[in-house]
Amino acid sequence: MLDKNKKILILGAKGMLATDLAKIFSFYNLTLWDFDDIDIIDKNQVDSKIGDLKPDIILNCAAFTNVDACEEEVDKATMVNGLAVGYLTDIARKIGAIFVQISTDYVFDGKNKKGYIENSQEFWPSSIYGASKLLGEKALAKLDKYYLVRTSWLYGRHGKNFVDTISRLGREKKELKVINDQFGKPTYTVDLARQILYILNNDLPFGIYHITNETKKGGITWYEFAKKICKLQKLKVKVRPCSTAEYPLPAKRPPYSSLINTKLPKTRNWQKALKEYIKSINN
Repeated sequence: MLDKNKKILILGAKGMLATDLAKIFSFYNLTLWDFDDIDIIDKNQVDSKIGDLKPDIILNCAAFTNVDACEEEVDKATMVNGLAVGYLTDIARKIGAIFVQISTDYVFDGKNKKGYIENSQEFWPSSIYGASKLLGEKALAKLDKYYLVRTSWLYGRHGKNFVDTISRLGREKKELKVINDQFGKPTYTVDLARQILYILNNDLPFGIYHITNETKKGGITWYEFAKKICKLQKLKVKVRPCSTAEYPLPAKRPPYSSLINTKLPKTRNWQKALKEYIKSINN
């Protein structure tokens, strides 16, 4: 069991995942830092502030996650998602802290219809976001004590996400067109936070872990996801499938990006998780 007295630092504390991590880890000795508290692309700040705090565990949720904006702000994406992770791993090594890094399905090439297990090496990101997150993953090679947690299609109460967007558009419009040729796995931030606690609580071997909600083999499409959202919300909007080519975006998305978990107990089914989330936002 994780010692309640151990110092845990959560970075990116105002973000969607970090907010739920703070709740799930609320019984522990937490320090919550966001951009106002530390600029992780400033190596001097990272060294001095984290060096002074000396946390036992660093949970890095700080990231530039706007996939399309990353195409325009390449330097920012590279610094925040890549080089800054290197600064954090340097200080983690110096103080002997366990480092937890959150990464993404977008680091893979998106061509494998069967999905990707933890040790898959099919890296060929199709976006700046994916490339910058892969750069961050490579920084972990400096460490012995790390957990690399890859996840996908995140949604939660405390940030912009697909579920909220579809819910809003479903009330505003009579018809929605949603992409039906990209496959992945949705993940509720509460379930992701619980699994991270499980990893630490059980002192699991260091390395790579894939955490998503469970779906059918190969994942679901954004269209399937949107249909279920509208059904649970009892929205009368018509949801129609479309192709990626019909809905061009600045950043290219992987057509197949299902993360396969081979190391952890299965999380609950995506539909059950989504139902709980929608209930929470409607109360």
